[in-house]
Amino acid sequence: MRRVVAMTDSSATAGAGRESGDGEAVTDVVSMLAVYRHDVHKLRGRSHSSARDWVAGVRVNETVPLGADRDAALLSRPSGEPEQTLAAHESPSRVSLLTGDVVLSGPVDADGRGAAVRELVRVEDPVAMHEAWLSSDVAGLFSESLFYPYTSLQYHTLLAAALLDNYRAGFEFADLFLAVEDPDGSVTPHRTVLSIPEMQLCVTGEPGDRPAARLGDGPSRCFADVWARLPEHPLDVDGDRVWRVLDAQLRRIRSWSVALQFVKEYCRRFDPGSDAGRGGRRGGGR
Repeated sequence: MRRVVAMTDSSATAGAGRESGDGEAVTDVVSMLAVYRHDVHKLRGRSHSSARDWVAGVRVNETVPLGADRDAALLSRPSGEPEQTLAAHESPSRVSLLTGDVVLSGPVDADGRGAAVRELVRVEDPVAMHEAWLSSDVAGLFSESLFYPYTSLQYHTLLAAALLDNYRAGFEFADLFLAVEDPDGSVTPHRTVLSIPEMQLCVTGEPGDRPAARLGDGPSRCFADVWARLPEHPLDVDGDRVWRVLDAQLRRIRSWSVALQFVKEYCRRFDPGSDAGRGGRRGGGR
């Protein structure tokens, strides 16, 4: 079922006093920029209460319209009052599900990370912003929440953007699919949520003839279920044990941002560009 009204960029800039269709305030920044900047305080290691409204000369930390941020959060972590899930870890840095290690060492601004955050925030074209988040390394250093350190701020943000873009186009959550895209093809603006040499995945209400599986009736931690329902997988599980192991893990990981970050880390760890890894996706290497 499609939403009755789909927002346009011009309507999204009308001012913060207006309400969206589900009662959330509409941002006074173009929606498809605001969604990528809504959690900038987490990129800077700060809480909501200590967040700044402006970073690197641009407006940040605004409400994402149409409930897209809330729904994206439900894809990766439970609703209700959060509980600490990893003892002795009270840091915005992400913990790798692959290695068990904290991926961020030293101060948040160390090793050029602060400059990388500012560069990411300053992008002014929404499509370029999407591509910057897809390829960002600094965004993957942080979790969505202190309470859920295995989650990924990078992939939460990309999921929120994909949901918002689909909602603005008139789709309800129940209309959406996880679709496998051609890894050698172009990304789909705002809807591609993972783009690495081995595979490309998008969340869309318009899967076309691509292998796709419906997300479900409402947002929940259901990645493993959706992955298992895909009619065709982008990994050559018959050709290499490395990819059978990855496929098996993805059939167990329920949190969306955890799963997408795990794919990226796993593929980097096992060097799919080498001779040993070129069977990682159908069609061979790039």
